[in-house]
Amino acid sequence: MALQNGNGLADGRQKDRIENYTKFWNKDISKEGEADTENRVDSYTDVVNGYYDGATELYENGWSQSFHFCRFFKGEAFLAALARHEHYLAAQMRLRPGMRVLDVGCGVGGPARAIARFADVQVVGLNNNEFQVQRARKYTKKAGLEKQVSFVRGDFMKLEEQFGPNSFDAVYAIEATCHAPTWEGVYGEIMKVLKPGGIFGVYEWCMTDDWDPSIQSHADLQHEIELGNGIPEMRPLKLAREALKTVGFEIEHEEDLADRPDDVPWYYPLEGDIRKAQTVWDYFTVWRMSWSGIFITHNLLWFLEKFGIVPKGTHDVGEALRVAATSLVRGGQLKLFTPMYLVVSRKPLTS
Repeated sequence: MALQNGNGLADGRQKDRIENYTKFWNKDISKEGEADTENRVDSYTDVVNGYYDGATELYENGWSQSFHFCRFFKGEAFLAALARHEHYLAAQMRLRPGMRVLDVGCGVGGPARAIARFADVQVVGLNNNEFQVQRARKYTKKAGLEKQVSFVRGDFMKLEEQFGPNSFDAVYAIEATCHAPTWEGVYGEIMKVLKPGGIFGVYEWCMTDDWDPSIQSHADLQHEIELGNGIPEMRPLKLAREALKTVGFEIEHEEDLADRPDDVPWYYPLEGDIRKAQTVWDYFTVWRMSWSGIFITHNLLWFLEKFGIVPKGTHDVGEALRVAATSLVRGGQLKLFTPMYLVVSRKPLTS
């Protein structure tokens, strides 16, 4: 779990970002105010990089190379469900062989590799975190997909500057654009790099229409989701819809997949009840969120940080992940949060 610059990470600020990550939040929820939110939004790059510098390998070891949630069918294996979620997005977007597709906020490239195989498209993954970009390239080379899937470091708030206008046939984002300082900003950049008639598909993290920030417990939940997941500001679903329309997208399909009446909820792996594991191979994924899994992880990270094996602050990021799991389960159970508001939109042929 070494996250050191000796691993080839070019960004020398990595250790500082991990160590300073939790400083962007007021741990006393009652004192969290607009100034704290504005500071995170203004410093979104450092917030997101600090979180993922510390969380990436924890995600990989405890979840998979696809950093997202999904629906589950009864008896469906965890990794199969993740892949189906990615394939479903590609199918809804009607991706076709030969298309040039941009993955905005690609993580370590799990979905990019899966969608490239499924739809036979060329995928460019964009990520502002150098540590993740390097890992994405390594995994892609191992998979033999270097000619079909590539990765670049860049800011999704400056897509046109990096790629030029009308550069892609399609763009997708899987649980990534919630990290943007504004949805209008990132969706507007996506609009610019899409060719006329191009398609944009997104799984967006949102607070649902049932969420009411005037209710203290709802506001507390929002704060915990932000802290636990490296998100400058969680926003309601209706604002995502409005932002897409504001920048000029034509919405062709939208649905909150978390609102489907599934027998197995999307958040079940976070509940820590190994009796609910869908297959024997999924026991570890579920166990890590049990009381014993949390206890062992908590103390292991403390030990590794104490002896300098991982950067200072990694333990705090691990604790943020624990907060994330608890808040996301509660948000899912109360129907106040969704990680899978699906929207497929098209750029008009003429502006």
